Amino acid sequence: MPIIETSAAVLALAAILGYVLGSIPFGMILAKAMGLGNLREIGSGNIGATNVLRTGNKTAAALTLVLDGGKGAVAVLIAYAMWGEGAAQIAGLAAFLGHCYPVWLKFAGGKGVATYLGIMLALNPIIGLAACGTWLAFAVLLRYSSLAALMAAGFAPVWMVILSRDTTFILGVVLAILIYWRHRANVARLRVGSEPKIGQKKSPKTGA
Repeated sequence: MPIIETSAAVLALAAILGYVLGSIPFGMILAKAMGLGNLREIGSGNIGATNVLRTGNKTAAALTLVLDGGKGAVAVLIAYAMWGEGAAQIAGLAAFLGHCYPVWLKFAGGKGVATYLGIMLALNPIIGLAACGTWLAFAVLLRYSSLAALMAAGFAPVWMVILSRDTTFILGVVLAILIYWRHRANVARLRVGSEPKIGQKKSPKTGA
């Protein structure tokens, strides 16, 4: 963890910046703009790219993935440029919380996976690429987005130890814990074999 040398006021600004950017619900915005319906009434009701994919529109899902990742990365990069690494990590954490608990949606947001990957890529591209590679490998092999997310988040602190003496280790652990918490319902379904796979359309809400 970097030594926090910036003032509390600056860190608060970084947190506000991160939260506001992170809370932008790109999935819902794109679904409405592209005439795909209300994501709350589709599949799991989640606002992320996995549920957008259940509309059958791969372009919308890809855009949601990029934009949700991008808002985490932008929050980190702006805070880093203006106030340094400590503020960048605060902004990244706040962006993740903003996506998961957006005030505009009564604190019912997404699972935060794309935003998490964007944050990791911005803070440390090597670790971010390793996390993305872990997600992709498990997603391709097993076809479970939730399991791929859990593996990516769980292995990220390991990659930090192996690949670099990274100052984002504590943040990586905190974000991994939050991702596991957000996916607790998915974990339960994985255990009983009822978790939907990537691209599988589900009419009832599954929480995926």
